[in-house]
Amino acid sequence: MAWSLIVPVKRLALAKSRLIGPRDGIHSPALALALVRDTIAAAVSTAGVTRVVVVTEDEEVRAAVTGLGAVVRSDVPQGGLNAAISAGASYAVGIAGRHPVAALPSDLPALTPDVLAEALAAAAGHPSAFVPDTDGTGTTLLTATSGDLHPRYGPDSASEHALDGAIRLVGNWPGLRRDVDTIDDLLTASSLGVGRATEAVLAIGPNLRHRAAHTTPCA
Repeated sequence: MAWSLIVPVKRLALAKSRLIGPRDGIHSPALALALVRDTIAAAVSTAGVTRVVVVTEDEEVRAAVTGLGAVVRSDVPQGGLNAAISAGASYAVGIAGRHPVAALPSDLPALTPDVLAEALAAAAGHPSAFVPDTDGTGTTLLTATSGDLHPRYGPDSASEHALDGAIRLVGNWPGLRRDVDTIDDLLTASSLGVGRATEAVLAIGPNLRHRAAHTTPCA
C-alpha cells in the first residue's frame, strides 16, 4: 500500500519556545528544526511511503525538508493545525487520486522507518485509524485509507478521533508515540534514541545532555 504523509509545521519562531530556557544553552528554533528534520528523515525513508507533504510557511523549514525529499505546500490555510492537515491531504489526493493518507506531527525525533512502516501496515486494515501518544490523550498518527482525513487535533484528540470512528492502534512503537511538548518528553525521546539532527542540538546543551543521560526510557 502506497501512502502519502502530511506533516504540518508551524513557524520556527513560534515553535517549542516554552520547552527549553537559556540555562540549557539551546535556542528553541534550532531544536524545533532538528525535531522536524529527524521526523521527516524517518518518514521519507519508510517503506510504502511515496510522498511526504510538509505544510508550512517557514522558509528555513522549506529548505531543510526539501533537501530531505519532502514536498512543501506553503499556502497554509487559516484554521490552525486541522486546516493545515486537511489542506495537505487534499493536495495529495488531488495529484494522486484516492489513496491512503496519514498525518504526523513534526516533533517525533525518536521515530524510525521500521516502526512507522509497522504502524502504517496495522492501519491499512481500517478505513480510519490513529495511534495515541505516550500519555494516551493525544494523537501522533492519523490515517485514512481513502485519503479522506478528518483531523480532530486539540485537547484529548485521541478521544475525539475515536468518537469520529477511527480505530485506536497501540503497538510497541515508543518512538512513534513520543512527541515532544515538554522537557521530560525530550529527555525520554533522547533515551529512546533520537535522530542525528536532534542529537547534534542536544550535544550543544551540556545541561540537557546530562539530564538525558539519567533519564529512563519508557514506552
